[in-house]
Amino acid sequence: MRCCYTQGVRNERFDHAYFERYYGARPVHSVDEIAHLATAVHEMLAWWGAPVRSVLEVGAGPGDWSNWYRTLHPAVRVTSTDVSEHACATFGHERRDIAQWAPKRPFDLVICTDVLQYLDDRAATRALRNLTTATRTCLYFDALTSFDAKHTVERSKTDLNATLRTGEWYRQRLSRGFTQAGAGLWARKGGTVVLHELERHR
Repeated sequence: MRCCYTQGVRNERFDHAYFERYYGARPVHSVDEIAHLATAVHEMLAWWGAPVRSVLEVGAGPGDWSNWYRTLHPAVRVTSTDVSEHACATFGHERRDIAQWAPKRPFDLVICTDVLQYLDDRAATRALRNLTTATRTCLYFDALTSFDAKHTVERSKTDLNATLRTGEWYRQRLSRGFTQAGAGLWARKGGTVVLHELERHR
């Protein structure tokens, strides 16, 4: 189950009604579920000897990842962004379009989930380049694919009004700057994370 908010499209779509539908009383992912995921990612980087000192959450929506870091790891520098005026006004994000913007300094951990399927191919390619630029150590990435739309999500609770690409489309472009470690984690090439052969996705 999932739904999405985005960068690089008309942000009027992602208004109060949209957030009430997907992040209201019955959100697709609860705060507790995101906390489990954030814990796993944070501890995986610790296992790799890659401390998280800075975090960028792209397309942050309600900001569950950012809030988790701000609450449990207050020493970490956290930046959250979204293209939605409503999300920025309500949840305190910086208004940024990842298809058009990259930070001046890279972050140890970048989170980008359920964003790029709303972009056309050209904008999504730019966004992936900007995500690469934004990442010093590790990227946690997910996007709704054509396979997911058919097989892995609960369609009645999923925003399918999106550009559904293959997973391979994303892998080919991400692999230019990252090594896929699995479970949504991508280690920046030339960074501090060294993966054993069997830790890598082939």
